[in-house]
Amino acid sequence: MSPASTGASTTVGADASVPSASDSRMSPGGPGYRRMSLALFLAGVATFALLYSTQALLPLISGEFGVAASDASWTVAAATGGLALFVLPMSALSERFGRRTVMTASLAVAVTIGLLVPFAPSLGVLVALRALQGAALAGLPASATAYLAEEVSPKALVTAIGLFVAGNSVGGMSGRVITGWVAQEWGWRIAVGVIGAIAVACAVAFRALLPAPRNFKAGSLRPRVLARTVRDHLSNPLLCRLYAIGALFMTVFGGVYTVIGYRLTEAPFSLPQGIIGSIFLVYLVGTVSASTAGRLVGRLGRRGALYAAGGTTAAGLLLSLAGSLPLVLLGLVLITGGFFAGHAVASSAVSKTAAHGRAQASALYQSAYYIGSSAGSTVGAIAFHAGGWAGTVGVGLLAVLGVVTITVFGTRAARLQRRLATAA
Repeated sequence: MSPASTGASTTVGADASVPSASDSRMSPGGPGYRRMSLALFLAGVATFALLYSTQALLPLISGEFGVAASDASWTVAAATGGLALFVLPMSALSERFGRRTVMTASLAVAVTIGLLVPFAPSLGVLVALRALQGAALAGLPASATAYLAEEVSPKALVTAIGLFVAGNSVGGMSGRVITGWVAQEWGWRIAVGVIGAIAVACAVAFRALLPAPRNFKAGSLRPRVLARTVRDHLSNPLLCRLYAIGALFMTVFGGVYTVIGYRLTEAPFSLPQGIIGSIFLVYLVGTVSASTAGRLVGRLGRRGALYAAGGTTAAGLLLSLAGSLPLVLLGLVLITGGFFAGHAVASSAVSKTAAHGRAQASALYQSAYYIGSSAGSTVGAIAFHAGGWAGTVGVGLLAVLGVVTITVFGTRAARLQRRLATAA
């Protein structure tokens, strides 16, 4: 069956060792690589800045609309849920119309909605706009990783995806820091408006910088073809484990960063909104850990890197239980570093594992990942309401235990396969 008939681009399933495929791909130091890296870095900044623009502002949103943390958290959960629902259809559009086209259109719609969000008259309207914004942003994650898989040399893929994830971390950090200080002076509405304006600038620069694709070949939009590709991916045990790992890591991260603002506004910390926003500077740790994920895999292997990421995240969760602000901050540093490392390792492994339909494979990962974010935001807030910060930490530790369990299962499955191959 030809690549076009399977809904995959012709180069996606190609053997990386074939000269004609690898020669046209970008590599560090080569033409176009820096422009591509900066463009996708900026796309990552815009995506995460918009997606989580209300997260640091939840206490203020709760105050204005007179709602509890679990209700205000829907401004985050709706955005990530919308992305999770639409990432697969958007990936199918990228197979037909091209990665760059879909990413450009998605950013254009998302930034337009971002400029409307500050005028939401009620919590219900705000949640609805955030859901639409998340659906629009769905065209970015899967299309970006598929673009990289097609346009970047295989040896540089983990590093390139790590840089995109690093852009996510910078966007998440800068969005929260900026909104924290702006909201302290002028309120949350002006704060999210500023983020919308920044995202507009990132979107324009992204479109101007991103090189035209050289290895993309249009696939099919037929529902049967898409369903067949999705079924193939969901029948792959390794891909399913990677999807679950991404969802569980994001459950931790979504829960922690949705609730941390509420914890820090309460005694014994009682921090002002600007300082709480500055707490998100710890995202810089995620920028480093994501961009160095390739080296971590080189030293420890994929499963070893996942163990390290899970252990680091768990240690951070336990430290965050302390009543000392420095220890809480150290805990957030470890949680952030562990999460971004684990996410970069798992997402790059998906792109390497999929033999065809990489946009759909990446879309399924992103869907699971953002379902985890929605679940973490909602369940983490409910746990905080019921049991305080310890309740949120408990949810996070259960998710990390799931990551470790799945990785152990994968390690044993790989050993069994090697034994069977040796015996044969």
